[in-house]
Amino acid sequence: MSIRIHASAEVSDKARIGDGTSIWHHSQVREGAHLGRNCILGKGVYIDAGVIIGDNVKIQNYVSVYHGVTIEDGVFIGPHVCFTNDMRPRAINPDGSLKAADDWVLSETLIKYGAALGANSTIRCGVTIGEWAMVGSGSVITRDVPAYGLVAGNPARLKGFVCPCGEKLVEKEVDYFSASMHCVKCGFTTEIPYDQYVKIIKKEPVA
Repeated sequence: MSIRIHASAEVSDKARIGDGTSIWHHSQVREGAHLGRNCILGKGVYIDAGVIIGDNVKIQNYVSVYHGVTIEDGVFIGPHVCFTNDMRPRAINPDGSLKAADDWVLSETLIKYGAALGANSTIRCGVTIGEWAMVGSGSVITRDVPAYGLVAGNPARLKGFVCPCGEKLVEKEVDYFSASMHCVKCGFTTEIPYDQYVKIIKKEPVA
């Protein structure tokens, strides 16, 4: 296998790119970034300095992944998803001087294994999106998303739970400790903590 980098892309020689990864038109990968194996970066993707991306990650057109974001293996990121890394962004200090690199605090974000982020979603910094979670298109994530959680809206709220195959999970059995959730398509079953399950009933924020 080999690395494919389109002639119009700009990839720092201080970035690490895994075997089998493709970087397409007008994308930029900055110094210190680490992309795993078999990743796909679509047109116009921006990968900031020091960003860590696992294996088999698909990042669609015009996504911006800023410093402080870590993306685990198998994550899907839809077109125009935007990450952030500063909870209190300003261009200038109170005295009117331009902010420098030391004039702000980095807030880190983690996207866990197999999660999927829908097109045009915005991910506020400082959150964790759990394994196999799914974020609806156009959602604004302001809090942590549980594993297998299906969230949507602005701000995003928990709508249910999804299978690794993408189908919505249904309840098999519920007690005061957990809810047993089942996929009618592939037969997958998992246990969801009761405190997360009841957020669907109460229509509460995800965390």
